[in-house]
Order: sequence, then C-alpha cells, then structure tokens
Amino acid sequence: MNSTQLDDHGVLVTCPKCGQRNRLKYDKLAGTGRCGKCGTELTAPGEPIDVASDLAFDALTTRSALPVLVDFWAPWCGPCKMVAPELNKVAREGAGKWLVAKVNTESAQNLARRFRINAIPTMALFKNGLEVTRQVGAMAAPAIRKFLEPYLKNGKS
Repeated sequence: MNSTQLDDHGVLVTCPKCGQRNRLKYDKLAGTGRCGKCGTELTAPGEPIDVASDLAFDALTTRSALPVLVDFWAPWCGPCKMVAPELNKVAREGAGKWLVAKVNTESAQNLARRFRINAIPTMALFKNGLEVTRQVGAMAAPAIRKFLEPYLKNGKS
C-alpha cells in the first residue's frame, strides 16, 4: 500500500530528500526527527500504515505519543474499499496529530478476534494503549473527523 512500515520499535519512513529509511520511535511521534543520512526533518506519516503483526500493533497502540485510529477491514469488503480514500484524507490532515493504521482482518485474525471485530469496516481510536471509542460502518472523511474530534481535544480519553 505505501512505503511506511511498523516494527516493534517505531514507524519506518523514507526520507523524501535522500531516500534513506529512518525509524521514528513511537514515543517521539508527536515531535520531529531527522534523517540519519541528510538531516532532513521527518514527521509522523500522513498516510495509513498497514499493521502486519500483533507485536507491531501492540507496540504502536501502547507506545505511540499520538492517538491511533485503527481501521479493521478486509480486501473483499465493498464498504472497506469505499472508506480507504477517505482514510487517506484523514491521515494526511492529521499528520503529526494522530496516526491512521489499517488491520486486515483476514491476515490478522488474532487481532480481529481479540478486539471482537464482528463487522467491517470498524474504526477504533486508541490512546495510551486503551481503546477509547469505536464506530462500525463506512464513513466519509468529514464524518470520521467528527467521530475523532471529542477524543482529541483537552486530553479526553
């Protein structure tokens, strides 16, 4: 889907200037980092990030300095395909304020079971390792922002 990846230590991003891969540690995502090769300023990604493992999911949601909106989806789901470009918009607009992560419920069945995902798409917002809210169903970008808004102001969780 994109060049941004997760591991159990941070978000791996590509420097837009020199192409070097860099790791932004989860607990530092609210600030900026620097490319290890050319020194270019790097910020939290403004694109959805695919979550490939339980370990990466747990590291992201428990250690991230930013709230994490998780989209639980499946490749065969029509409404999930409709939501994808809307999530891209929300991720771009929220760069540095929140992260958007995508969990494919077909390949990450343990996560789907663990969070009792019974319908897709399901969006859940995580702050400090805790799920603070969830919404089932497809939404346009303005509705997703409205869904997030009460949980992003004044440190509410």
